[in-house]
Amino acid sequence: MTNVSVEESDRDLEALVKEVIEVIRPALQADEGDVVLHEVNEKTGEVTVELIGACVSCDASDQTMKAGIERILKERVPEITSVHNLGEAISDEGTAVTL
Repeated sequence: MTNVSVEESDRDLEALVKEVIEVIRPALQADEGDVVLHEVNEKTGEVTVELIGACVSCDASDQTMKAGIERILKERVPEITSVHNLGEAISDEGTAVTL
């Protein structure tokens, strides 16, 4: 990763998120998983990613998201407010829906 000094106003949020994901990616790939960036909402600071490969069926995927990916992104890119997994299943009145 190249160290480039830029003014805060000139920072491209999506590019910063991509750089951090490249730092995280090898740990996921070591366990035959990976992460794909889908969206960075610069207004809200919300990031949407998708865990793929072995991460999809892994019991630790929630922990990987919150204690790993989200924590690291928030530490390194303070503008990030939350990270959501596109593949998270939610339940509404007994009907499972995959986002």
